Amino acid sequence: MQVQVLSRAVSGSMGAIKIVARNRRAFHKYHVMETFDGGLALTGPEVKSLRAGDASLDDGFGRIDGGEVFLWNVHIAPYKQGSLHVEQTPTRRRKILLHKLEIKRLVGKMTTKGLTLIPLEIYFSETGFAKVKLGLAKGKTAPDQRADIKRKDLDRELRRNFSGRHKV
Repeated sequence: MQVQVLSRAVSGSMGAIKIVARNRRAFHKYHVMETFDGGLALTGPEVKSLRAGDASLDDGFGRIDGGEVFLWNVHIAPYKQGSLHVEQTPTRRRKILLHKLEIKRLVGKMTTKGLTLIPLEIYFSETGFAKVKLGLAKGKTAPDQRADIKRKDLDRELRRNFSGRHKV
């Protein structure tokens, strides 16, 4: 299988960041301590499928194997107009391109503090490369999740009460 190390966009669509997929449940399930941006090593049909917006980050996670970072369980749908001769596995592991120092920092933090890597979003950069934003996170417990929901409800109630007639 041939892997394209960095994926470039068509020259007409350069200039703006295009977010392809977001992990909306990540901030509900985890305390995100730190974020990292890294490139994705993708095949050609995967890039085209991402441009069409066919990706899901729900069950995805990052893992470090042999000094390299890989993204697991991220579903990128097979490209519909792609070749039938090339196997397109939707949830294969994909390499994340990070600097060695960033990987060493991640290894140190993940082993000592019990943190995990979760994908927060996949996007195309201004230069047209496929990138992933990873979060170094710690799982929330049920009471933490309930406290966050209660805090958000109170904030929403305060904004609703003071938004109309009562300007502060």
